[in-house]
Amino acid sequence: MATRSWGYAAFAYGLVAALFALATIVYAIGFLANAVVPKSVDAGVIHSFGDPLVVNVVLLGLFGFQHSLMARPWFKERWTRLVPEPVERSTYVLFSGLALGVLMWGWRPLSGVVWQVDGELALFLWVAYLGGWGLLFAAVFMIDMPDLFGLRQVNGFLHGRELEPLDFQTPLLYRYVRHPIMTGFLIIFWVTPQMTVSRLLFAAVGTAYILVGVTLEQRDLVESFGDQYRSYRSEVPMFVPRPWRSFSISTDEIDDD
Repeated sequence: MATRSWGYAAFAYGLVAALFALATIVYAIGFLANAVVPKSVDAGVIHSFGDPLVVNVVLLGLFGFQHSLMARPWFKERWTRLVPEPVERSTYVLFSGLALGVLMWGWRPLSGVVWQVDGELALFLWVAYLGGWGLLFAAVFMIDMPDLFGLRQVNGFLHGRELEPLDFQTPLLYRYVRHPIMTGFLIIFWVTPQMTVSRLLFAAVGTAYILVGVTLEQRDLVESFGDQYRSYRSEVPMFVPRPWRSFSISTDEIDDD
């Protein structure tokens, strides 16, 4: 009975963590678009360079540090000595949501506009921006979304099931680019009808984090899957597809950070 109670508690914790993280991601859509939400990348008191620049870079750095550190296998191995293994992923998801929430809450807008376009081109760029989010969510759904958000783990614990490690696979988008989630983020960061200095800073530091995070992730994937992943990496581009070529493999799962 006690084990069952712990199972329900773990599942409730995982569900709350997943919903909270999803809510911060949805908020980020409006945050970067300067639309709908009360606090956005350019909303609020406009600052000049100096301390606000440092604050923003620190906030972005803290998000990137948490996101990558807690995703490393060696950290997970040590972390699960303190956090029960069934809720390890949910805790990562919760901390990621908190880090993103703090980033958006503490963000300080900077003055200046780098470019601005209007008319039909602006409409096209807005559609492309939303398309970047669509690509991101599609790529998440193509891999094991419940596993990515920690729900597979807590559900397995609730029902007393031993979970098999996910295998390596290349579903749909993953046959054309190795990191379609990150491709979506790059579109989100850079495609906009109005690039302000604030957004440029967010995009530049965010892109740098993606490059570092993907490098770390690929190292982990090579350690996990060896030649299987090396072959995949040699044939499939990182972010930009080559539509005339695709990769076919009869295995099971890729996990983006």
